[in-house]
This record gives sequence, C-alpha cells and structure tokens, in this order.
Amino acid sequence: MATSTTTTTALHPQFRPPSHPRAPRQLRPFLSSSSSSSSVRPRFSVRAAAASASAPAQREAVAGVPWGCEIESLESAASLERWLTASGLPEQRLALEKVDIGERGLVALKNVRNGEKLLFVPPTLVITADSEWSNREVGDVMKRYSVPDWPLLATYLISEASLEGSSRWSSYIDALPRQPYSLLYWTRTEIDAYLAASPIRERAISRISDVIGTYNDLRDRIFSKYPDLFPEKVYTMENFRWSFGILFSRLVRLESMDGKVALVPWADMLNHSPEVDAFLDYDKSSQGIVFTTDRSYQPGEQVFISYGKKSSGELLLSYGFVPKEGTNPNDSVEFLVSLNKSDECYKEKLQALKKHGLSESESFPLRVTGWPVELMAYAFLVVSPPEMIQCFEEMAVAASNKGSSKPALNYPELDEEALQFILDCCESSIKKYTKYLEGAKGSAEVSINTKQANRTLLLKQLARDLCISERRILYRSQYILRRRLRDMRAGGELKALSLFTGLRNLFK
Repeated sequence: MATSTTTTTALHPQFRPPSHPRAPRQLRPFLSSSSSSSSVRPRFSVRAAAASASAPAQREAVAGVPWGCEIESLESAASLERWLTASGLPEQRLALEKVDIGERGLVALKNVRNGEKLLFVPPTLVITADSEWSNREVGDVMKRYSVPDWPLLATYLISEASLEGSSRWSSYIDALPRQPYSLLYWTRTEIDAYLAASPIRERAISRISDVIGTYNDLRDRIFSKYPDLFPEKVYTMENFRWSFGILFSRLVRLESMDGKVALVPWADMLNHSPEVDAFLDYDKSSQGIVFTTDRSYQPGEQVFISYGKKSSGELLLSYGFVPKEGTNPNDSVEFLVSLNKSDECYKEKLQALKKHGLSESESFPLRVTGWPVELMAYAFLVVSPPEMIQCFEEMAVAASNKGSSKPALNYPELDEEALQFILDCCESSIKKYTKYLEGAKGSAEVSINTKQANRTLLLKQLARDLCISERRILYRSQYILRRRLRDMRAGGELKALSLFTGLRNLFK
C-alpha cells in the first residue's frame, strides 16, 4: 500500500510489552498440552536467523522471511484474486495492476461513479483475532494466555505462513510483500544518521523497541514453554519484524464491527491519497467490507482510499513512504518546547505541569495552518513571571487539554513574549533541519554491493523528503510568527507615538 504523490502514533496500548519482569496480569498459566499426532506440523525453508532463548532479540535486519513475494509481483496477486473469487469474493469492478504510485494498485475496469460502493469482501475472507487457526493447538495456547490482538495477529500470520499450502490463507500470504516498507527494517545506525533532525526518529526507535520487547515477552512466557508448537526456527525475531510490518501497513479498524482490527485481503492492495476521504468499513446491508468513493474514476485509472489524516512522518513510520512536498493537507511536525531550568519559578511550573500529566519538555503538532491552543498555553506558562504564580495552574490545565472546554487563554501582557518564545524554538529547529539537509547533499557512502547502494539511496531520499516537508511547516510558522510580532510591535510604537504627540500638544 502506498501514497498518491499528486496529492500512535504510538503502538496500540494493548500491544505494549510490560515494563517489568513479572508476568502480565492477562497471562493465565495452564496445564501443558502434549503434542498430539493430529497437530499440523509446519513446513518451511528457514532463511531467517533464530533468536536465542537466553539473549534479548536485538539483531539488525537480515535476509528476509521464507514466504511472501517481491513487493511489485503481479503473479502472486493474480493467484490471490483467483482464490478470493473461488472463496466467495463477488465480481469486482477493480483489477490489480502495476501502477505509477505504489508498485501495485487497484484500477477501475469500468466507469466508477462518485458515491459508489466497491469491493464487498465477505467477513469470511477477513483475518481478525477471532479467525480460526489452522494449527488449533497453537491458537488454543495463545488464547489461554489472553494475548492482545496485535501480538496475537502477528503470531497468527507466522503460524499460517509456516504451514505453506496447508493454510487456507496461503494464497494471501504469498501475495504479501516479503519485506514490507516499514521503519522496522531500518537499522539503528540508519535511523540515527538519516532521521537525526526529525522527531520521527524517537518514535521509530520506540516502535522498534516495542516490537522487540513484545517478541521477547512472547518467547519467554509462551514460546519457550511449548517448543513443539512454537519451534525456534519459525518464531524468530526476523519473522516477527515481518508480521508486525504487515500489521502496521495493512491492518484496519472496522468501526461498524465494534472497532475490530482486521486484515482485509484484496482491499489492502488499495493505495493512499490525501486527496480522498474514502475509508474501509463493514456494510451491514451488503454484509461485506466496502468503501464508498468520494470522486469518479475512468477505466484504467487507479482508485485510492485514505489511510487516515496522517502526517508525512506518520506515513513513513507505518507505511514507508513520504508524500510529495506540499501535497499532504494533514501534514504536521512534532514541535518540542521546554521549561527553562534557570527560571526562578521552575519548580512551581514543573509541579503544575506534572499535576496534569505533562513534563518539562512537551511536543505539540505544528501545522501549516497554525499551532494548537495547547502550545500557546504552554508558552504562556514558560514566560510567565513570578507575580503570576496563581495562574500557573490554569495554564497547565489548558496546555494539557484536560479542561471541560477549550477557550483560548487571554493574557495580553504575555502575548508578545510567548510568541517570541515559540519563534525562538521554531528557528532553532529550522537550523537543525538545514544543517542535516546541507550535510546530506555532500555525503557519499561506499556500499558493498548494488542492492545495498540502492537501499541507502532510497532511505536517504525518504529521510530528505520528510525533512524538507517538516522544515516547510516550520518556515511557514516562522513567517506567521514574525509577521504577528512585527504587527504587534508596530502597534505598540504607534500607541507610544500617539501618546507622545498628545503630551506635546498638551504642553503647547
């Protein structure tokens, strides 16, 4: 799935690994089950490194998984379409073809009207946490331990993939990319080097850490106890990197199915465009997964949906692409601001922030259209003098967005200083982006082979595109802030001049 160039977020809370060594409360111990002769045995050709049972899994990306296909493959996709049709997918008005945007995509076979419903994928062809496991013993163990949806589905994909043709989902798995476009496949060295200027760096590191932690938790608490059901050569860190990459780039939440998260074969071949608002959901009348077009399409034209109102950084984080500069109306950059530790009221301000769930450093989304009132409230708190200590609480409440309403705070005596504080932070961030972008121009790296060289060029280009898009937002904010401050100061000068003129006339 990719984006149209003509145009959380952190992990799911239930997915996060526990931060302490004790067994999570949802894990319930049960009696060991012996492996019966009727259980389904995995058949596979191992090409991924097995994780050690004693050491944490923190290896860099390696060769890949022994299933799936190259991301541009149409042969496996055609086989998927045949299987889906034989399994109940109705006749489609869309066909899977190679496209300019996203390698593979669904294009219109006939004229498609605005407001038309498409796809109609039946629920029996959708993978959810309730789906039946081909290896029932594996499924029983996972469910007895009450594993949350994300790691459950990640394990489900690996279990089904390892069975090859024995799994009913083999045609779907064969059509999935062998290496999804995902920051999970970036090494720490690449993240540190190419995303040094972007706040997405910290989120990428956190996401990778969460995936590794989740895998280690599953391995230590479940897999190691049932080695016959979860062989080390199958349930590796590399295979979990793949399955989580698939989930991040393809999992959808179906609001009309009580918010279930699901993999929807065929529908997940649709690419993203920020110019459309069409999204997947369950249609009760047709009893299928559909989306309703919000524009018309001509035969042969690629059909798009929306992956959500996401910034370019979020799209890179989960889907591995960055929209063309200026084409994403939902673009934003996380803007970091901090208290001044030399402030004589630092302790009082920090106490007010902590009381409402904030810290001395906070990030707020900065958009081309402006900044949130929470950022302005935080700036008021940063610049407020000691004599306004009674207002610290109100400012912290507004900055945390925990008030019953969101009226803008009114401290006209602080407006200029607060805006200047935001401008200083903005210009500091711009310098960091400019330093990276100017350094990236002249950097040349010697790669071992052509494949690695192409990978390096791709990652550097993605990082450069992201930094240019984020710096563009900062430049726009800088322009607005400078203009507002200029008008504010010009107004003050006019008032002072008017007062001086009035006094002079009085003394005449």
